[in-house]
Amino acid sequence: MAGAMDSRVFTLEAVNAIVPRLSDLVGKQLAMRTGIEAVLVELGRELGDVPERIVLDPADPASVRQLKRDLVAKIEAYRAGWRDVEAMGAVLKDARIGLLDFYGEVDGKLVWLCWKYGESECAFYHALEEGFSARKSIGAKPLGRGALPGALRCAGRLSARGADGARPR
Repeated sequence: MAGAMDSRVFTLEAVNAIVPRLSDLVGKQLAMRTGIEAVLVELGRELGDVPERIVLDPADPASVRQLKRDLVAKIEAYRAGWRDVEAMGAVLKDARIGLLDFYGEVDGKLVWLCWKYGESECAFYHALEEGFSARKSIGAKPLGRGALPGALRCAGRLSARGADGARPR
């Protein structure tokens, strides 16, 4: 569902500063997804199969029309929730597990700073052309400027960045 790509380049500190808010938002999104799936199962029971498209048909029984209306409303709220997450600078990679990436820098190269729902901080990165399975640990060092592993010192610089820790790309 990755929407418009955010062009901000984040420091590790900036991503970690929004992790608590992301945890809350993504947790709600995952719960919404579970709710959508439950309505789909119920609709499938009513119709004999889960429809490929949700069409509000006046010929449907009242209970089916109500399920379809509920489903459409839940899906709209779910999409809006992911747009809110993306507005924070995240790029949605997997809505099923709450996997998000942020543009960052390592050795002057753009990378993905990678965070997954349930993690207490952003502690991984990977190349832009790689995915989750190629995540590399950032390390267990303090997040202060200059205290990051050598490869991540670029991401630790705060110059030319806004108050949110991101700089335009």
